[in-house]
Amino acid sequence: MKLLLQLVLWAVIGVLGYLLFNAIYGEVKFNEIKEKRYQAAITNMRDLRIAQLAHKTVTGKYEKNFDKLVRFIDTAEFAIIERRDTTVLDVVATKRYRVDTMMEQTIVDTLGFVPVRDSLYKGTDRYKTMINVPIEGVDAKYDMDAGTIERSNNVIPVFEIKVAKDVLLFDQPKDYINKERQVISVDGVNGTHIVVGSMTSVKTTGNWPTSYGANDE
Repeated sequence: MKLLLQLVLWAVIGVLGYLLFNAIYGEVKFNEIKEKRYQAAITNMRDLRIAQLAHKTVTGKYEKNFDKLVRFIDTAEFAIIERRDTTVLDVVATKRYRVDTMMEQTIVDTLGFVPVRDSLYKGTDRYKTMINVPIEGVDAKYDMDAGTIERSNNVIPVFEIKVAKDVLLFDQPKDYINKERQVISVDGVNGTHIVVGSMTSVKTTGNWPTSYGANDE
């Protein structure tokens, strides 16, 4: 009887040890997969973000239609400018006070133009597919929106690009996904989505930590 109890005890210990190992190993593997997929997703989102910022620089607004954004990248150019300060005669003040009056003035010279495509993407065409979520087994696109909001009687352009964690982790255990959706941490991606920009506030940053890459450039 004593031998039987010992065997049962060892069996219980073995089962508990196996379950504990599986729980720890499962979470480690989940985190490895999560970080790899988040990194891939954020890389595309950073490309989309710089495209939106370039569009606003040239046109004064953000673009919600991806095809139009790609056409913009293919055709638009940045102006290369040079600013220099100089001193010139203030005609109005001189006439008023009857004495030569000088004023400082900033002169902006356009030196040339460079294609947006070459400036941002260094000769690659990755911008043509950056709207696609780059995860094997996932056939989805990022949610992208753009428009304006009003702040202090000013109309301000805004944009937002996001993807749900559920989409990126579609084939992972549900309990791990649910736990990840509730993350609140300085070194994690908080909330249910990875997001850059906002449709309700004036921001162009992302909600990921810098370990995944800069969230503001």
